[in-house]
This record gives sequence, C-alpha cells and structure tokens, in this order.
Amino acid sequence: MSDLFDTGDTPAPKGAPRPLADRLRPRALSEVIGQDQVLGPDAPLGVMLASGSLTSLIFWGPPGVGKTTIARLLADETDLHFVQISAIFTGVPELRKVFEQAKHRRANGQGTLLFVDEIHRFNKAQQDGFLPHMEDGTILLVGATTENPSFELNAALLSRSQVLVLTRLDLADLERLAQRAEKDLGRALPLDGPARESLLEMADGDGRALLNLIEQAAAWTTDGKLGRDALAARLMKRAAKYDKSGDEHYNLISALHKSVRGSDPDAALYWLARMLTGGEDPRYLARRITRMAVEDIGLADSHAQTVCLHAWEIYERLGSPEGELALAQAVTYLALAPKSNAGYAAYKAAMREAKKTGSEPPPKHILNAPTKLMREEGYGAGYAYDHDAEDGFSGQNYFPETMKRPVLYQPVERGFERELKKRLDYFSRLRERRGG
Repeated sequence: MSDLFDTGDTPAPKGAPRPLADRLRPRALSEVIGQDQVLGPDAPLGVMLASGSLTSLIFWGPPGVGKTTIARLLADETDLHFVQISAIFTGVPELRKVFEQAKHRRANGQGTLLFVDEIHRFNKAQQDGFLPHMEDGTILLVGATTENPSFELNAALLSRSQVLVLTRLDLADLERLAQRAEKDLGRALPLDGPARESLLEMADGDGRALLNLIEQAAAWTTDGKLGRDALAARLMKRAAKYDKSGDEHYNLISALHKSVRGSDPDAALYWLARMLTGGEDPRYLARRITRMAVEDIGLADSHAQTVCLHAWEIYERLGSPEGELALAQAVTYLALAPKSNAGYAAYKAAMREAKKTGSEPPPKHILNAPTKLMREEGYGAGYAYDHDAEDGFSGQNYFPETMKRPVLYQPVERGFERELKKRLDYFSRLRERRGG
C-alpha cells in the first residue's frame, strides 16, 4: 500500500540547493539546541527513551523551537515509521487513509509515529477520531500546537497524552545555532559584535527565523564588518509573535495588569508597549486599564478612575499614535497609586450574600407606605430620618430582619481609604451605642 502521507527524509537530487535551515536540521536528539527541560536525562523525554516507553505527546510552544524536528528524531530513536500531517490541510478522508496505512504497517510489525502539526485546528469531532487508534496502538500521536492545549484540545485527547512545553530559544541558544551555521558556511558572518547581537534579537527566539536571517547576511559582499545601523538598513526585524485572540493576548494583558498591581511602572509600560507594537486595539487597552483602576486601586485613590477615563477620551479624540501617550500616562499613574481591592472584595462578598439570602425582603421600617394597607402592615413604621439624628446618623438596621449583619467592606490603611476606614470605624461605634 502506498503511503500518501509519508514525509520521511527524501534525499535531494545531487547538486540541488538546500536551505541552511534544512542542512542544519539535527540528526540526533543530542544535537537539538535548547529544550533541556524536555530532552535532558531527567526530563520527560529523556526518561521515556531511557525506559523504552514512549507515550503520546503534545508539544506546546512558539514557532521555530524544534517541535517537528524532535518528533522526527523520536521516530528514529524508537524505530517507528514517521508520518507528518497538518491539521490545516487534512480532512476526514485523508485521516482515514492515514489510519488505514498505520493499521497495515502494524499488521506487518511496524508502529507509526503520527506527527500532527497545528493539531488545535482540528475540531472536537476530528480530535475524537484519534482516540481509538491511540488506544489500540495503531498510532503513537505527537501533536504540535502554538495554542494553550487546555483550551483547544479535548479532555479525552489530553488524558491520553503528556503535554510538554517547548520554550523560545534564549540568546545563548541562538548564538550556538549561529556558530553551527558559520561552521556549515565555512566563514564568519560579516558583522561586528553589536550587529551580531542585534541579529540574534531580530530572530525573537525562533531558530528557523535566525537561520533564514543568517543565510541572507552570509550572502552579502562587504569590505569589512557591518555595524548595527548597517544591519538594520539591510534587514527588517521580524514581527513579534502576537495573536490578538490567542494565548499571547491573554498572557500580555495579564503581565500588564500584574505589573500595575505590583506598583512597577517600568514593567507596566513595557507590557503596554509590547501589546501596542503587536497591534492590540488601544480601545481594548483603555477598557482594561480602567478596570485595573476599579479593581486594584478603588477608593484608595478614586481619582485614578478619572485619569483612566480621561486617557480613554483623549485617545478617542486624538487617535493613533498621539492618543497612546495618554494611555501610557494612565498606566504610570495606576502603577504608582496606592493599592486596594477592598471595594472589589466587598462587591464579590455582597454578591455571595445576595445569592445566599435569596428573596429576603428589606426590613419594614425602611419601606415606603403610600397606601393605608401598607401602613397597617407596618411599612415605614419606626423609620428614623438620618438628617434629624445626632451626627446625621441613626444607626438603624438596613439588612433583612432575618439576616445577620455581615462585614463586607474592609478598607485598607493606604491612600484615601485610610480616611474611609476612620469614618467606617466611627459609624460602627455609633451604631453599637445606638443599638443599630
């Protein structure tokens, strides 16, 4: 039976050009740069290979960090037939053929490692289609995804696989890769030290992108070594990885929010800039920044909310790029403002109490009595008008009569809430004295 999806290495015709990234593809797992947290002797794959027991896997990580390469090398290490498909281009009929071919191989004594790139692109029903073939040993599945598997993959599929996180290559990893490329090319790159560092930064943790950049730079004819400015003029920095509806979106807004909460204006401005350069809608940022003022600063500095609303309005009036400066100033203000989530915590506590007490009515003394019947039923009886009371405070009970008075709002000793706490304590003492 012919294997329509066999993507094992096919020798290129003699003399045919091969890209640098293809020439430098590792031939053994020991040659893979980076990912020691997965491949080391005590790491998951290292332990599996040493014990001769490989399970189905999901590789989760950014582009260009070796997901496909590692999958191919795992097949070599375990004598499994390597088959690669992409969820983008593969439908149900093609999947059936893949499974039939794997069954045929299994009947002849050979297993199949099925590598599925972009596995999160398969819908839930298609993902379920893998399960029986994984369970009976027809295939060993290795999926690759740039999206969070917890959100994108079926629980059943995840329960039969181990998720391994592959990380972007750091500058030391990229430098090792650059040296390997120079050895293959037989010459050093025509770059001085700062320009070389800039080239590594341009790759943004993507090994494949770095090799493509190196291939371009190695082809230049120069009299000497190029500096950072000359390199920037010849090469464009690759766009930062940012998906406005995916993990990066949520990771970066989380980083921005936590930097503001942690009173670090420099980090907050950095994450704001990362999102803006990634193409995030400034209106989304304006909304989330205002939420931060409400949630994490609250009444400790109620002016913070005004600052955010004004920044939002300024952006709407000025647009980009001028309006982003107002958002940056709002973020700086929030980061340096006194912090309190007492209002937020009180609101959540009130919601819990409201759900717990169901439909308990207000006490009758605070109900209006526009009719005779309502007055006869005691509505409004005994209500104390606070403006007539000493200190403008009657101390009456305003909770349902059957409900024990809870403590919901607990201001902190920071910012303006320090003053609010004094007022709250004062009213609590008055309420005790007046039997409220």
